[in-house]
Amino acid sequence: MTEKRLAAGELNYPGIGSTEHGRPPEGYPCLVTQTYLGEGPALYRRVAQGILAWELQRRSGLRVRTESDVVVPGARVVSGFGVGPFRINAPCEVVWVRRPVPGEGPQSAGFGYGTLPGHPERGEEAFEVEIDAQGRVFLKITAFSRHANWFYQAGGLVARAAQRHVTSRYIEGAHQLAAGES
Repeated sequence: MTEKRLAAGELNYPGIGSTEHGRPPEGYPCLVTQTYLGEGPALYRRVAQGILAWELQRRSGLRVRTESDVVVPGARVVSGFGVGPFRINAPCEVVWVRRPVPGEGPQSAGFGYGTLPGHPERGEEAFEVEIDAQGRVFLKITAFSRHANWFYQAGGLVARAAQRHVTSRYIEGAHQLAAGES
């Protein structure tokens, strides 16, 4: 018996995994956003735990349906925004995960996921929390993408504005996690 997947199809872009250790594929604009969250290993671990439990997506106002309550490689997630017939669903698959390691030295934790058929974009996005040697904690969001079809390409300015808006909501969610807000 085969398990029914939350979203159909395969990853639909070149450079799978590039948000973890590489450059985006040619022709795919890349956006990197980094934000200071605070200081200390407790804050780092709190934010890492939230990222690895889909909290940035939920706190950004997206409706999140996933195959796993925690982020694991290969898990599929469909996040959506909008209302009723104006809802846009964005199916993705987790392509890499990095969990916190014991100790207090510099490290990062997070994950990257890539687009599946039905997503308005083709590309990858990663969410990482980093702690440096001085104990400073940062959220880093890396995304590379192109519009999936002519319809989304025609609304390019609106799509990019929506991406900036969602990124700002992710940052707000990270600040909530850093502050220990439920």
